[in-house]
Amino acid sequence: MRVATQEAAQDFPMSTHPSVIAPSVLACDFGRLHEEVRRAEAAGGDWLHLDVMDGHFVDNISFGPAFVDAIARVASVPLDVHLMIERPDRYLARFAKTAANITIHVEAQCDVAATLAAIRAAGGTAGISLRPATPFAAVEPFLDQIDLLLVMTVVPGFGGQPFMPEMMEKVKAAAEARSQRGLGYRIEVDGGITLKTAPIAAQHGADTFVAGTSVFAAPDMAAAIREMRTLI
Repeated sequence: MRVATQEAAQDFPMSTHPSVIAPSVLACDFGRLHEEVRRAEAAGGDWLHLDVMDGHFVDNISFGPAFVDAIARVASVPLDVHLMIERPDRYLARFAKTAANITIHVEAQCDVAATLAAIRAAGGTAGISLRPATPFAAVEPFLDQIDLLLVMTVVPGFGGQPFMPEMMEKVKAAAEARSQRGLGYRIEVDGGITLKTAPIAAQHGADTFVAGTSVFAAPDMAAAIREMRTLI
């Protein structure tokens, strides 16, 4: 699995799709995990997004490395692992075995630059994220060290929250900074991403869309993903 994951990681930042849709596993039926993973892939999901929460950095607990490993055993698309935890540096090695991309928070209690470098040294691509209350300036020093910038469009911790349109200023700033500095990171949005809000994010510069309830709870997941792709 590690070999397959490394190969996926090499292609991760430059997906074959200009716009990437990453179904969020947090919204799936955990009791049918492998079936849900296969369903998301068959429906056209480009990546699988996995939100890891520790109950400290955010006020929720989701799942850990063993759960991610279980998904990796059946997944054939890249795993986009978002570490919403206080000390990603302490747990990095456990997720690097199977993740194609690992995203950490700029607010995490670690040496952010060193942790991003460690992710890349482990063979994956590195992302950075920021909470809605954190100004875009906080991530600017790290933009040349990342493959992906994740702008949270809800307060991280729980799925099903409403989209925060005011976060589009950060998406716009990320797109402008990428162009001005000649960088190549993807701009990902996560939180309240639906058929209505995904086009709004795309108009401001987002190219990677984490969709949870809007696709997993859709009557026809494949149709929902196709429509979202058309709209963005």
